[in-house]
Formats: sequence, structure tokens, C-alpha cells
Amino acid sequence: MKRTISMLLTLVLLLGAFACTAVPAAQSATPEPTAAPVAETPQAQAPETEAPATEAPATEAPAEPQPVVLTDMIGREVTVVPGTYTRVVCIGAGALRMYSYAADVNLLCGVEDIDNTSLEERPKMFDTVARPYMLAYGDVFATLPSCGVGGPNAQAAEAEKILACNPDIVISEYEDVEKEDALEAQLGVPVITLKSGSDGVFDERFFESLRLLGTIFASTDRAEALISFIEAERAEIERRTADIADEEKPSVYLCGLGNWGTTNHLMTAKEYILFTVANVKNAVTDTEGRYIQAIEEEKFVAIGENMDLMIIDAAAVKNIKPLYAENPAMFDTCKAWQNGEVYLEMAYNAYYTNYEIALMNAWFLAKTVYPERFADIDMTAKTDEITNAFFGQSLAEQIFAAKASFGGYQKIDTETFFS
Repeated sequence: MKRTISMLLTLVLLLGAFACTAVPAAQSATPEPTAAPVAETPQAQAPETEAPATEAPATEAPAEPQPVVLTDMIGREVTVVPGTYTRVVCIGAGALRMYSYAADVNLLCGVEDIDNTSLEERPKMFDTVARPYMLAYGDVFATLPSCGVGGPNAQAAEAEKILACNPDIVISEYEDVEKEDALEAQLGVPVITLKSGSDGVFDERFFESLRLLGTIFASTDRAEALISFIEAERAEIERRTADIADEEKPSVYLCGLGNWGTTNHLMTAKEYILFTVANVKNAVTDTEGRYIQAIEEEKFVAIGENMDLMIIDAAAVKNIKPLYAENPAMFDTCKAWQNGEVYLEMAYNAYYTNYEIALMNAWFLAKTVYPERFADIDMTAKTDEITNAFFGQSLAEQIFAAKASFGGYQKIDTETFFS
């Protein structure tokens, strides 16, 4: 019995000792509220460490446009900030036309009076001739204030009128370095001067002017697309005519070149880019000057017997007609006139060069001289193709409807045309 009681007491002491060692010394009877007890189950075990989520790269803000120094077409260095200009003025013969090829006309804040047909008092000497940039955008120009009179009689920029338009850049065709520098200083904005060259639509300086505009107005793709189109057109005309032997080429006289107000049947050129491109034999070979000039009446008569074709620029018609009325025999010595081989091309020069019309004329010249090689070319369709490249619009109908276009490209009836 005593042994049993002794064993029971020993067991009670052992249990008490076990209970004391099972509770950690740091654990209180009542746990702190923020303490999280560690469970003995697998679900309560600490989770495996997960890879941190990949954050999307931060979108970088577009770089601020930076000033650059450009050299304009008369060698002036001008600082510009490409793609930032929103108020543009174009001054001088051809500046607005060239700008309209390569940049947005909706950025214009003023135009010369000659290009605003809504004005009653303005130069109107070119209103009867087709100027495709006017046909394409004349409605835009008519809403803008004046930045000067413009026209052939305007020999200098009108700074006060330009300032009134509040431009942030000026595109100019006044090719005088000192005057352009002075104008820029007076206006306090960049003045960029453009320039073409004697080869007109095919001149590298014309391309350089387009590229300059493309850089300034962030329209490089537009400028390069137009240049590529022109180069492809030239290459195609050259391809079709390259293998024609000299003895197979008719002799061609092209008259009516030069300025709109002074040209007539004696105004021609010994070296003319359209003849070069179309591989045409020029009836004029022995003049002292190379480019557009008036020949003597005696020379005109002398080359007449070898003149297989005559092409008259429509700009000359208004001056030739009264001369013909005074002397109906003035063309009698011309073989082309006697054979009815006289053709009319569109006026390429009106307030400087209509570059798109010059390109159209290249096709018409080639088609007229070598009809079998260009039988597939329809001049209305070709005209629309070209104006779409330059302006994004089909303008053949409007060009041919102009009073001084006389209905468009055609073979002239020599018995009635000047009557």
C-alpha cells in the first residue's frame, strides 16, 4: 500500500515538472494583441518567397524640339526650331506656291494680296492663267489678312504688314542677303529664303528648297515623296526616248517662254530642260545665250523652213494674237505652221514657275514629238496624276477651264486660232 502511494506521488511530481518545461519562459499567459501565434499546421507555415512583380517601364516624355542652324538657299545661316511653327507668312514670287507643296497651308497667318481673290484692290494680271496652288488652296488664302501686295511690281517686303500678321517664321523668295538679314532683324523671327534654278521642276535647287521646308515644318516625308515622284516621272520620259537616233528626231521650236507680261513668239531658249529630258531636237542652235531669251525676227524666219513642229506656251497667246492681227503672214515662213503642226502647252510661268505644269508640259512635249511612244498617255489623266502628287487633288478640269488655257493641251487650228 505504501509502495502504491509512493509511486503515485512520484508520478504527480513528474507531471508537474513536465508542465513547467512545456511553456516557454518568454510567453505570457495572455498574448499581446499584435502577436501572431505560429500554428503547427502546414497551411500556417511561412509562404515561399514570390518574385517581385515587374513594373512597366516609365514612358519617356517626348524630347523638346531643339534649335538647329540651317543654311537657306542664298547661303544665310538661320536658327530655327523644327516642327514648332504655327504662324507662317510667305512673301515674294513663288514662295507661297513652293510652301504649299511641302507644308500645311492651315499654318498660314497672312498672304500677299495677289493670292487673295476676295480683295477688290489687288494685282490681277495672273487671274486668267491657271495657277494650281491657287486652284487647290485659294479658299484658304481668301480668309487671311494681307502681308503685302505682292506681284511682279513688289520689289521689297512690306515689314509693317508682315508684323501685323504676327508670324513666327517667314518664307521668302527675295534673294538678297542684306535685305533678308535686315528683314529678319526687324521682324524678330526667322526669315528663310528659297530658290529654284534654271532647270525649274528638275533643278536640284528646287529639291533642296523642298527639303529645307520639310525640315522646318516636320514634313520631310511629304517633301521626299514629291521629289521621288518628280524623279520617277523624269526617268520614265527619258526611258521612253533614250534610244531615238538623231536622224529620227523632228526639229522643234518652242516659243512663249519667259515672263508672263513680256513673252511672245520670239521668246525661246537654246538649252531647255524639257527638251533635254524628252530627248528633243531644238530648232534653235546658234544663239549666244543658253537660256530663255528673245531671238531676232530674222533668225525666226531663217529657222522656219526646218521647223517641223512648233509648240506655243499659252502665256504668249495674248501677245501673239495682236501681232498676228497686224501681220497674218508672220508665220508663213514656218514649215510647222504651213503643215498644221502647231501645238499649245499650258502656261508654266505665272508669278514665277508653276512647277507642276512644267512637269505636265514635259509629258506633253514628249507625246507631241514622239506620239507613237506615248500613245498610252492621256494628258487629262496625266495632269490629274501630277496635281494629286503635288496637292492631293485632281485639278485638270480647273486648269483647262482657265481663260488663258484655251481649253487645255491641243493641236492648234492655224487657220482659226488667232483669228
